[in-house]
Amino acid sequence: MSELNEQQRQRALEVFKEYSTAPSATAGKTFVQEDKELDEKRVDLIEASLKPLVAGYLSETVPLADFKSKIDGFNKRNEYWGFKGIKGQMFFNMVVNVADNREECDHELKAAIALPSNEQIAASRIKTFSSYVKRLGEQWGQAGNTGHGAPKVGSIPFFLSYFWQIQDRLTFPVYYTTNVQAMMDLNVWHPTGELADDYLIFKHIHEELKKLYSDSAGREITLYDIEHVFWYKGEQNPGGESAETSEKKAPKASVSEKPEQLDGLLPESYIPPIIAVLPQMARNEDMFNKAAQRSGTTLERAFEKHINAAFTMLCYDTKLLGQGKGRVPDGIAIANDDRYAILWDGKIRRDGYSMGTDDRTIREYITTQSRELKRLRTLRNIYYLIVSSKFADDFDDTIRSIKMETDVSEVVLVEATALVEIVDRKLRAPLQFGLGPDGLQRLFSTSGVLTIETVREFLI
Repeated sequence: MSELNEQQRQRALEVFKEYSTAPSATAGKTFVQEDKELDEKRVDLIEASLKPLVAGYLSETVPLADFKSKIDGFNKRNEYWGFKGIKGQMFFNMVVNVADNREECDHELKAAIALPSNEQIAASRIKTFSSYVKRLGEQWGQAGNTGHGAPKVGSIPFFLSYFWQIQDRLTFPVYYTTNVQAMMDLNVWHPTGELADDYLIFKHIHEELKKLYSDSAGREITLYDIEHVFWYKGEQNPGGESAETSEKKAPKASVSEKPEQLDGLLPESYIPPIIAVLPQMARNEDMFNKAAQRSGTTLERAFEKHINAAFTMLCYDTKLLGQGKGRVPDGIAIANDDRYAILWDGKIRRDGYSMGTDDRTIREYITTQSRELKRLRTLRNIYYLIVSSKFADDFDDTIRSIKMETDVSEVVLVEATALVEIVDRKLRAPLQFGLGPDGLQRLFSTSGVLTIETVREFLI
């Protein structure tokens, strides 16, 4: 029985054709050519390293602790699966860390990871492992812990399908959040929340699309190819425009303002206009300067207000400081329950922001503001963020000195597109991504540049 109606099949086929002809950022190559090279590398790594490692764990020649450590190290060296994120290695760590009975944990993991011989067994393993993970969470809470640090059941389809595909890449697609969301945006499929049933339908859709795409392309299409199609769609803006193309256009009115400007399709973006324009504002585009003047403000001040709105939508306790208030950061965002604060600045730069131009001032007000925050609140961490269009590669020394000379734990350079992506992911699944150490805080726990690619991989 088909999972897709004719309209859904045609919509999925449109995206496949768009992906098949789209040029990539690499000169002289299409996305198809780039992804083919990536897939060849993945297959080589699976056959040489991953498959033997999984087999060693399942046959009990590799202990659980070694297996977890080796999987972690492998995916850090080979970033082809997105396993470093919340639903992969973080979930793996949480399961092992909160389990009081290590022998039982080892048994449950082996039973879940082992390759299912059919769909009924696959569904049964998802359900059984879900029951175990729920029990771990309940025991964690009964021991007096908060929800932080407990594994989330929603991570299970991705976690298990990652290992299943390693063992049989022709049968089991990986349950990527980005791909599921792309299917939802296309109205190809909407999950029900029943994890086992959802995964089987996801698998059936891939089987249908494999035939549909193979017939259209005149060549054999693999599960990897379908993964790339929907990953490509997930990286596009609503309506199928690439980010590069849409960023050159003036922002459109919302549906409620001018419904005649729908351009033939209902909007699918979760991003409100006040957040969607952050990348263009960060690049100091002329049309936004003019729009700011017409609004009776400056683009710099408007940029600060829009960044503050982004942190507010992420559910932080926010305060806008900024211009006219002396040597202070532009704003503060506090995660009260998780006991950390973010001091942030917005820097509008057409060609990117270079650290070192005003780092002395930054040190001074970080020191002042940190002392004031710690006087009023009990905080474990303070992070300093700069939001801009992009960043020059001259930040290592400045970051190091700021961390040594102030109370901030990390200094994170956030590309505006990355902040937009964080808001999008949070609005799509508000209960899935918390603010704490098992959620968004992890994005700010490493100094350096935070890109949209980093966000997508972490929130896979």
